[in-house]
Amino acid sequence: MNKVNLKVILKFFLLTGCFLTILNCNKQKENQNTEVAKKSYLPDKNEVNIMLLNSGVFKKELVSNGHLVALEKSTLKFKVSEKLQNIYVKNGDYVRRGQVLAKLDAFTYQQKVNKAEIDLKQATLEFNDLQIRRGFNSNNKDAIPKEEYDKMAIKSGYKNTLHQLENTRFDLKSTKLIAPFSGKIANINSKQHDQINSGKEFITLINDAVFEVEFYVIESELKDIKVKDKITLEPFAVNKTFQGDIATINPQVEKDGTILIKALVKNDGNLMEGMNVKVFIQKDIPDQFVVPKAAVVLRDNQEVLFTVKKGKAYWTYIQTTLENSKEYAVIPHPDKSSASLKVGDTIIVSNNLNLAHDSEIAIKTNN
Repeated sequence: MNKVNLKVILKFFLLTGCFLTILNCNKQKENQNTEVAKKSYLPDKNEVNIMLLNSGVFKKELVSNGHLVALEKSTLKFKVSEKLQNIYVKNGDYVRRGQVLAKLDAFTYQQKVNKAEIDLKQATLEFNDLQIRRGFNSNNKDAIPKEEYDKMAIKSGYKNTLHQLENTRFDLKSTKLIAPFSGKIANINSKQHDQINSGKEFITLINDAVFEVEFYVIESELKDIKVKDKITLEPFAVNKTFQGDIATINPQVEKDGTILIKALVKNDGNLMEGMNVKVFIQKDIPDQFVVPKAAVVLRDNQEVLFTVKKGKAYWTYIQTTLENSKEYAVIPHPDKSSASLKVGDTIIVSNNLNLAHDSEIAIKTNN
């Protein structure tokens, strides 16, 4: 065999070997990709949260909507008419009892008081003179018979001017608006120099230290409520809860079958007059299986709980007997022979919506 043929043969075997090597690598990659793809289609185990079932106290809860009403609330008005000279407060201000809130121009009323005082002095002179003419000592009024005294007081004009002075002094005093109790200012609509008419609503004063909560319950719920029971409030406008006590139960059923309940709650500064609130009244019911609402799901239009046994989920039929905003009290379904619940059962409380009977699960660990 000559050297040329030998080189050709060697090149042929070398190319064939490279081709086979490349083909084998491609097959290995294909197999690896197939395995990865198969793994990606394998269903993952459902990760769930669990709890151990115990017999405990269930917080039976009555829920109602209500609103806040101030125990002390007054719409303040001037008793006389005049221009507004000064206003010393604004909406939202806290004021003390006896504090001057606003003042009218008092010049006209001061003049009337001055005139009434002069008229009274003149009438007093005439009254004393009349007593002397009648033979009485004006310095010893107790010695004058009451009937005679009244006649002389009227005839001299003394009683009339005394009455006038009292009225003008009252009107002068009424040019100042004074807080009858401590509280917050609301609903100011007038401005300095406005003409204020007597009897016009000027300011609302609200004592917001303690609020009354008015809400209704249906007739069948009344058996679970009594005076001094504790309530919990959740205002719609404030992300906070408040505690209160039932103060009164109106002894009358309304036409719609409801009963008015009033409770008292202290204000920490976040509550406002007229605020809408959700009211919760709780009663402790002992010896109940209590589970979160998320633990109960429907299967075949029946309520079930999922229990965990040897890494798998098994459903058991149950009935919910009591309910509050977060939990159920449950019992094994009395019409299902397979239904069973006992203290110490492991109950699935999350990611259970898509679980099937005998599903494999993995329990989440809290890090």
